[in-house]
Amino acid sequence: MTALKLPPPPSKIEEFSVKKAVTTFIKSLEIAGASQRTIKVYRAALLNFLGFVGERNVKEISIEDYTEWLSNLRKKGIRRPRSSNMNSRQSTLHYYSIMVRRFLEWAGIAENLPAVPRKRRGFSEALTWNDVERLINASRDLLDALIVSLLAETGLRASELLSIRPEDIDLERGEVKVRGKYEKERVVFLGRLSRFLLEEWLRMGLADREKLIPISYQALYKRLKGLARRAGIDPKKVRPHVLRHTFATEALRRGMSLAALQRILGHSDIKVTELYLHLQREDVRREYEQTFMSAQPTPYQQYWQSPPQPQYYQGAGWDEFKFPSKPPYWQRVSVKMGNVRH
Repeated sequence: MTALKLPPPPSKIEEFSVKKAVTTFIKSLEIAGASQRTIKVYRAALLNFLGFVGERNVKEISIEDYTEWLSNLRKKGIRRPRSSNMNSRQSTLHYYSIMVRRFLEWAGIAENLPAVPRKRRGFSEALTWNDVERLINASRDLLDALIVSLLAETGLRASELLSIRPEDIDLERGEVKVRGKYEKERVVFLGRLSRFLLEEWLRMGLADREKLIPISYQALYKRLKGLARRAGIDPKKVRPHVLRHTFATEALRRGMSLAALQRILGHSDIKVTELYLHLQREDVRREYEQTFMSAQPTPYQQYWQSPPQPQYYQGAGWDEFKFPSKPPYWQRVSVKMGNVRH
């Protein structure tokens, strides 16, 4: 959260109790314009630290308290039911350390404190574009199809998708204004299917005033799992963020530059975008085998004169989905928003 400029702490904050200082710090985050999601994570981290140091004044807190707190977290872990795997716990510990460090620096207790390094996770395997089409055609209603098409054609994060307001959409230009991490705004572009489905969604009045898609993250997650089962895809492979990876991988396969993909995905550092390149390993292998391991008895010399063309995705165009002869399920039933869990 380095993008936030916090107001200075009150005078004589060293006389405050740690609990009062934490409350003041949270209010400073609100004044600085931090999102509710950011404030929620800060509060969780600081309450964890507060539970460790107990009822003391700020002036009694030292660097040793911070390092002992980190050591204790490493040993006992952070009690988060959804973060059972090691990578998730390491990531949470990383962010907790950054947030408590910022509080201590703000309060004037210490500077340049070390943070727990974040363990870089490999990206989840992306789906194929055929898998995406299978999910679309397994849609039970218009909402299912809209969710999959938007995630797969724009690369949005789930939180970004669920924060879109109707006024953020420009159907004429095929653009959507998105609020990403740290409340940074960017523009993503709509594919042909996404635009069509959005027109239907808005025409039928299924969006509310505040949210284009008025459901919770849990409802979104369950919908994708259900779609995967209907489409005959392993549900473990289908999550909101996997569709973001799928978009990024497909964009690179089709020749999009890293710089353009970085802007669409909202990455502040292009090194993060470059991590998607490793997902194309099988594409590189396929081209290599086509070039050097062809079963045809053709002299190698002919390869240098007329090398085989790369066999990239041969299906529908970037903004086109293939449908079977029978219309998708969601086109054959009425939309029942009463079944949607908010």
